[in-house]
Amino acid sequence: MRRSFVRQSYGPVLCLLVASLWAGCGDGIIDDPILRLSSEEAFAEGKVLLEAKKYELAREHFSHAFQTAPNSEVGREALLLQADSYFLAGGETNFIRAEAKYRDFNNRYPTSDRGAYVQYRIARSLEDRRRKPDRDQSETIKAIGAYEELLALYATSEYAAEAETGISRLQVSLAEHEYLVARYQRRRGLLPAAANRLASLVEDYPEYSELDKALCALALAYHGMRRNDSADETIARLRQEYPDSEHCQKMPKPLKPLSKKDRR
Repeated sequence: MRRSFVRQSYGPVLCLLVASLWAGCGDGIIDDPILRLSSEEAFAEGKVLLEAKKYELAREHFSHAFQTAPNSEVGREALLLQADSYFLAGGETNFIRAEAKYRDFNNRYPTSDRGAYVQYRIARSLEDRRRKPDRDQSETIKAIGAYEELLALYATSEYAAEAETGISRLQVSLAEHEYLVARYQRRRGLLPAAANRLASLVEDYPEYSELDKALCALALAYHGMRRNDSADETIARLRQEYPDSEHCQKMPKPLKPLSKKDRR
């Protein structure tokens, strides 16, 4: 009796629930307004939504336009605008997705006349994910590589000048990173490591805007190692190239030559 009661009581409810779910799923597929659009219609609506900064909804329209006609001009442009929708939304996750979409575009359409633009956006997606100078600089290095690839492949494009500016901007981050690591090493008493790093910084990044700061740190590292000639040479360069630098005031007096006892 009890089993029969359960069957009689809940059977109609379960049937009604299953029927409702089935109908809901069916309506979700049939009544999706985006799926009713042609590739051209979805693309046009996506552009309006992108302009209105409704990036997620715009992306859904571009995705439909691309999937409907991937080899058409509209389909290709829709894939590119999907990438743009991620890039314009901003944020680390979206920049990662944007880079992936731009690379997908390049792989699918390697002869596209939008190649320079796509490569530029790849570089920007990497640059905008870079860490502060005191953190890991992997993304900075990758971004420089992407800008250099742009210059190699599209040297006469409208994005070439922006690539050169981007490289200069990113090299400042790398130079500052090297300085901060060297400062840490010097404070920990790792003077040879600090001196080597600073010497490389001075040589590799001659346009670093705070080169006087690096020269000062290098001179102090040499001074601490009692490398008299190297310290004096670095101090002389600092005073000659940056006579008004505040770092000139921090320079030590010339060291006395080492005695025979100290040389042992």
